[in-house]
Amino acid sequence: MTLLAVGFVLLSAVLHATWNLLAKRAQGDASFTWLYDVLALLIFFPAVFVFILFSHASFSAWAFVFIIVSGLLELAYFLLLQRGYRVGDLSLVYPLARGTGPLLTTVVAILVLREHPTPLALFGTGCVVGGVLLIAWRPQRLSERRSRLAVLYGILTGCCIAGYTLWDKEALSIGHLAPLILYYGTICVHVPVLTPFALHHWREVRFHWRVHRLEALGIAVLSAFSYVLVLTALVFTPVSYIAPAREISVLFGTLLGTRLLAEGETRRRLVAAGIIVVGILALAL
Repeated sequence: MTLLAVGFVLLSAVLHATWNLLAKRAQGDASFTWLYDVLALLIFFPAVFVFILFSHASFSAWAFVFIIVSGLLELAYFLLLQRGYRVGDLSLVYPLARGTGPLLTTVVAILVLREHPTPLALFGTGCVVGGVLLIAWRPQRLSERRSRLAVLYGILTGCCIAGYTLWDKEALSIGHLAPLILYYGTICVHVPVLTPFALHHWREVRFHWRVHRLEALGIAVLSAFSYVLVLTALVFTPVSYIAPAREISVLFGTLLGTRLLAEGETRRRLVAAGIIVVGILALAL
């Protein structure tokens, strides 16, 4: 990767881990997701309007297909992530979600695309698997229903990450969508899908605005910048480099969860996060 791509990915990782800390603190549901999506829609509308006005962007039918599918995948990601944070620790759910993405991408590449990874890549895959298992595996905790649910939501979130990362790369290369437009388009998909739920649970929306408005504003801004940085890096960098490298956020997320939220099991989770990072670096080489 170029130094510019590395810089984009590292900055994105810090922003990503930070907004996940805010999401964990809020412990919201779909109504909270709707709230920060609406805020993102309003905050970034001027930038999108100016971009379209001066770039004279045109959109094909395929562009709308890419946006809709990406929006649905990312919506599933946000909802599953919020559910995971309601039942599990940040330092458990976040590494599982972010660590399984590169692993699933590698498995798909081997089984579906018939790729032949190098021994170093296989070593990296093994490290990711080992780190994920080390984070999740503790028999006395996994006997608790909430812990099992947290693991399940973390893995399902990782599936969504793998799906939208591969799909968004195609949207950028085949659909010729600008990163800002692709991101904003996905938000335009989220809001109408979630609006009926939000209207039906308006009391929860008002509660989150009253109690967690700063978290919602932070997520709206940080998640946007985080993913636009990744999309921009994907424009000039192969997805097989970006997808593993951005999971360095696992380390930041685990540090935030164990240090700021005092979630416990610090040593084991930091060791596991470090193993995942080693695996991710091996996959990227």
